[in-house]
Amino acid sequence: MSSNCAPSATRYRRRSHHAIMGATLELVSEVGYSKLTVEAIAARAGVGKQTVYRWWPSKAAVLRDAVLHLCQDASGAVRDIPDTGDLAADLKAVLRATADTMSHPRYDLPARALAAAGIADAALGAQLVSGILEPQLRLYVRRLGAAQRSGQVEAGIDLRVALELLTGPLAFRWLMGDAPLTHAYTDTLVDLVLRGLAPRPS
Repeated sequence: MSSNCAPSATRYRRRSHHAIMGATLELVSEVGYSKLTVEAIAARAGVGKQTVYRWWPSKAAVLRDAVLHLCQDASGAVRDIPDTGDLAADLKAVLRATADTMSHPRYDLPARALAAAGIADAALGAQLVSGILEPQLRLYVRRLGAAQRSGQVEAGIDLRVALELLTGPLAFRWLMGDAPLTHAYTDTLVDLVLRGLAPRPS
């Protein structure tokens, strides 16, 4: 009997997790973070309030995991940056995809709410950096490092600063919300940054 119950319990937990995170994303887009409540999340997800609190201590924690889930692929791994040997093409592909994600209504409002909450709550902000931002930034450093070793990027350049040249303007434009995140914009970013990172003639 226990062997039959265990898979059912696991499936229930998985469904409940997804329902709670999905409800959180829907509600924060509808009512905003300030009016988001654990009670409302539980009601929308069709679970008891204590079920939410069993896994998350607060609405901020639920929203953090829900947004993190949006940043992951179906296997649960953070999306990688391709390495085809063509640095410009690889960076353009990933920045285009990033811009599309950031502009999508399903991501945009929840991510803005989470960013604002992270500013107000230093502990949450640190979790966002370590759980969402840093894993993605390390992928850029790894890809730029490969390009540096192959001679496509000037030796000795601080790769952390280099990735900030790529991602910083994109994040700034998204936060300001006064201009669209188009593919033409991200392609221009890549072209300009790579012009600065290119090896200098001896």
